[in-house]
Amino acid sequence: MIQRFIEIGEGYSDIYELIEIARANKHRLSHMAAFHTSIDNKEVTSLAVILKPTDPGGFQPLYICREGIPNPKTSPNKRYDLFADAAKALNKEIIQLAVKPSAIFNEKELYFQYLIGILRLNHYIAPLQ
Repeated sequence: MIQRFIEIGEGYSDIYELIEIARANKHRLSHMAAFHTSIDNKEVTSLAVILKPTDPGGFQPLYICREGIPNPKTSPNKRYDLFADAAKALNKEIIQLAVKPSAIFNEKELYFQYLIGILRLNHYIAPLQ
C-alpha cells in the first residue's frame, strides 16, 4: 500500500477544497485530523482528510492544508469551525495530535513521513506492508 500526503495549501481559501474532498468522498472517508504545532511562538494547525485506500491499487491519499490555520484552542477561527462542522455532518471525530513543525525537517517529504509514522503508530492508517 502506498500512503502519500497531497498538500492542498496552507488553509486559506483552499480549506474549502479540503472540505469538498471530504464531502465528495464520504464513502471513502476514513478520518479527519488536526495536527497542532508551534512556529516562531505562534500556535498553528494543519488540517487533513484521510481517505481509505483505492481498490484496486492500494493508494491511500492524505490531503493536507499545512500549518496555515491558527490553533483553535488558542485562537478560535472560522476556518477551523468550517472543518469541524463538516466533520460533524460526516459523522467523524477530528483526530487531534500535537506534532513537530515542518520547518525542522530538511525536506517536506521527511515531514510527511514523520506524520505517516505517527498515524501508523496510533493505528489511524494501516502499517507498512
